[in-house]
Amino acid sequence: MYKITEECIACGACADSCPVGAIAEGDPIYTISDECTDCAACVDTCPVTAIVEG
Repeated sequence: MYKITEECIACGACADSCPVGAIAEGDPIYTISDECTDCAACVDTCPVTAIVEG
């Protein structure tokens, strides 16, 4: 399962790339829900590498 770290700048790129809609806007950073399928589509779209395995 992936998680979004505090490095997140809340740009939304990861949410737009998630094929199952498992990423939602949070306060202050985005979050990944249990619906995540570990496809890693979001990892490459993050401009600040805030998405890590964890």
